[in-house]
Amino acid sequence: MGRIPKGNELLEQAKRALNKAKTVDELRQLQAVIFPLEMGISLEQTALLIGRSVRWTSQARTEFIQSGACTVNQKPGTGGRRRQNLTPEAEKDFLEPFLQKAKEGEILVVAEIHRALEQRLGRKIPLSSAYNLLHRHGWRKLAPDKRHVAADVEAQEAWKKNSNS
Repeated sequence: MGRIPKGNELLEQAKRALNKAKTVDELRQLQAVIFPLEMGISLEQTALLIGRSVRWTSQARTEFIQSGACTVNQKPGTGGRRRQNLTPEAEKDFLEPFLQKAKEGEILVVAEIHRALEQRLGRKIPLSSAYNLLHRHGWRKLAPDKRHVAADVEAQEAWKKNSNS
């Protein structure tokens, strides 16, 4: 004989949530909670009825019992800063002296920031890391235009033709 299923205190809540289930996975999670308690069937039989593996069924049951709500479609994505070199606050503190120089009219040199970042981290990092750091804090690489936006090309050509040089 298998273990007695847990979650009797959440049975009524699971039944109410069953009517509000929006996805198949939510429905299956709720069935994974309700079937063993109502019908007295094993986890293996429940998994067979809902068309999922025993592992998925057990995990879905446990998540519902621990949180008291459907959690199947509420898992956070995998985005974020899993491999960050510095926290956002530490990045801001690190960039502060460089940004202060830029406010005073000096040019922001990425190579200097890159060297300082390597020194702070104590290891080599790619140059792109310095560019990404600046990009996260609203900076971009500026390059001069090939010609002035208000330049009159025809006047310049006329001057070239008529000049004595």
